Amino acid sequence: MNKVFLLLSMQLFFLNTFSQDRVGHTDYISFSIESESETIHFAIADTVLNIKKPLLLFCQGSLPVPLFMDVGNNRIVPMQLSNFDLDRMKKHYHVAVISMPKTPMIVKYEELSDQFFYVGDSGSKNPTTEFHLADYRENYIYRANEVIEYLSNKDFIDDSKLVVAGHSQGARVAVGIADENKHVTHLGLFGYNYENRMAGILRKIRGKAEGGEISWEEADKMQASQYAFYKRVHNDDSLKIRPHLTSWRSFSKPSVEELASLKIPVYIANGSEDVGCANTDLIPLYFIEQGKTNYVVKRYPGLEHNFFPIIEGKPDHKNGEWKNVMNAFIEWSLLD
Repeated sequence: MNKVFLLLSMQLFFLNTFSQDRVGHTDYISFSIESESETIHFAIADTVLNIKKPLLLFCQGSLPVPLFMDVGNNRIVPMQLSNFDLDRMKKHYHVAVISMPKTPMIVKYEELSDQFFYVGDSGSKNPTTEFHLADYRENYIYRANEVIEYLSNKDFIDDSKLVVAGHSQGARVAVGIADENKHVTHLGLFGYNYENRMAGILRKIRGKAEGGEISWEEADKMQASQYAFYKRVHNDDSLKIRPHLTSWRSFSKPSVEELASLKIPVYIANGSEDVGCANTDLIPLYFIEQGKTNYVVKRYPGLEHNFFPIIEGKPDHKNGEWKNVMNAFIEWSLLD
């Protein structure tokens, strides 16, 4: 009798712990994993999971942009994977994306900032305090590994291959996942900067001075201000008062040593106009030192951080190249 009760209790536990459902009338299925501290929401870009394929996990950038936006009239719009050629990707992979921490999976338009990230109903233009406190690299890696472990036990997942890709901050997270999770077989990094965040900002200031947009005296003042900010980032008392500094401290550590030590194939793509990723040219040096040969570093001329072309000094948002950039990565991932 006790064994029967224990079995029923375990079944109820797992039923309460994991759930899945189709997201409105979209071509996505949502999943939720509940833990003591939070619920991890994620989605797979498909509606019928009866074909066994490897998993491709995409790690998005730094802002708490929800997976879906509720625009009213029973219309739910996907937010995170909409730039990709999902039909091409889905031929080979089950494509998954995880909701940002402390961010609802589906958010009403009124709860978004003008940059389409979640601010709730506070009226603020900034992310919530709850998000700031959860916005650190180790948390993203932990949440991703929870999702990978959960999906690896599903019949529709071919666990002989696991592709992890990330953009911008998500690329740093993707490196951490690959470093910790030995099931990862292929890694894709887009808009990736292996230095800390501040390095990119300082480089942009220098670039403005070199280009004559500002004087070197102005550059000195701007950089001094950034140094002062960085001191606050590494001050424990400042962190208590300003929770948004949590992420800055977490992502201050360079990730190039982790990257160079990986044995798996690595694909890195950046736009030539992405000033924050100018150090991409140096990555092969670290790979050569480690004897690593299974990598690709690809530059896209004329494109910026989000792979939009630059026209008259501004991104041309009508002619983005994300589909072509991601499709090239998908083709590469199928080579071995």
